[in-house]
Amino acid sequence: MTQDITPLPLPPETGSGSEGWRGEFAATLKLSWPLAAANLLQMLTYAIDVIFIARLGEAQLAASALAIALFGLVMWALSGLTGAVAPVAAAELGERAPALRPVRRSVRMALWLAVFSGIAGMGICLLLGPLMRATGQESEIIALALEYNTILVFSMVPFLINNVLRSFVSTLDRPIFATAITAAGIFVNALANYAFIFGNLGAPELGLRGAAVATIITTLVTLAAYVAAIRLDPRLYRYRIFGRWWFPDWPRFWHITRIGTPIALTISAEAGIFGAAAFLMGNIGATQLAAHTVALQIAALAFQIPFGVGQAATIRVGYFYGARNREGMRRAGWAGIVIGTGFMAVTALAMIVIPKPLLAIYIDPWDPKNAVLVGFAFQYIAIAAAFQLFDGMQAVAAGALRGLQDTRVPMWIAAFSYWVPGIGTSVYLGFFTPLEGMGVWIGLATGLTVAAILLTYRWARRDRLGLTVRPEAIKPPAA
Repeated sequence: MTQDITPLPLPPETGSGSEGWRGEFAATLKLSWPLAAANLLQMLTYAIDVIFIARLGEAQLAASALAIALFGLVMWALSGLTGAVAPVAAAELGERAPALRPVRRSVRMALWLAVFSGIAGMGICLLLGPLMRATGQESEIIALALEYNTILVFSMVPFLINNVLRSFVSTLDRPIFATAITAAGIFVNALANYAFIFGNLGAPELGLRGAAVATIITTLVTLAAYVAAIRLDPRLYRYRIFGRWWFPDWPRFWHITRIGTPIALTISAEAGIFGAAAFLMGNIGATQLAAHTVALQIAALAFQIPFGVGQAATIRVGYFYGARNREGMRRAGWAGIVIGTGFMAVTALAMIVIPKPLLAIYIDPWDPKNAVLVGFAFQYIAIAAAFQLFDGMQAVAAGALRGLQDTRVPMWIAAFSYWVPGIGTSVYLGFFTPLEGMGVWIGLATGLTVAAILLTYRWARRDRLGLTVRPEAIKPPAA
């Protein structure tokens, strides 16, 4: 195959494409929309699992939900850990593009980290049984969940490897590959669920275990697709990221781990507040919990867009950070914050103007038997509309700071914001005032607002705090 030696489309001193702010907005949008689309498609993949498992019965659906609660938390936290390769590789590209050797070594060590952390994550997920028994779950549900979880955990390592490869192709200006591969994975997942859950297409009928098998098949097919895309694209292939995979680069390994660990803990803190809110709502009432779940799904769907913009901001800021271009960092970060916050303004308006069609994604809001649930859901969606701007702002501000490889202090900001003013307000208003469920949601809004203010303030003071000073490059070990 002929090698492409065209220079990478990295941001020059004055911008990318057109000069200045206009070029930066265009570059950020170009990078963020495929990432946001991939995030939305990933949610659709999980929705397909629920659709198929629900046909097995309520017990199987409840069991899978308990297993996914732990598996999903561990998986997304470790995705943050291994995804730290994105700002590292982006900085190396910005410093000395095409940076073949530094990027190759960083991705290789991120792949090592995916394997090591994935094995550790499997061990954590295998603690599901004691956790369910400690929380008083029914014996039938425990048995089904363990049956599902014991197979599901084997998808952890390939999923994390996929996460590293997704970061690599996105950083190298190929985010559309992530979108296309995730979209293809939806069809693979649906077909595998259809075959292995119900015994179709000549496959054995495995019931709930078949859903776990389908997840493993989907992650492996996705992995094969990433490998093929990297092999066939000349610009990606020239990095030869799978070459000499056995050769360690411990300084880079620990550098990625040091940046990624706070990201993993931040994700855990944010996921934890919503998990805690669910338990609080459950103590208020089953109907309120159901309404909370539906409203939260709508908010989570909207969040995937600024989440993708935040991923793009990490890469764009990282490029300029590597190039030691402070003006470029400023434009890239603020452009991402404006785009992410602007989109959430649109979703907030939609939640206020058309709440019923949004609810119709998950339930029938016109069915009289859902009237009470819909009433509560309307209240929660109204509060969700109020915090949309702050949710988008904190997501992109955190992404911009990650581009500066600043993750430790943002971790503490997130933990404080979510668990002190956030959960503190939820508990007080939810249980010591007549607000109940509304009070819990006001607490969620409070936590996100405080996080947005503090993270954006830190971004605004990046120069004074010395965050834009790029240290010396990592010294490669002797080959």
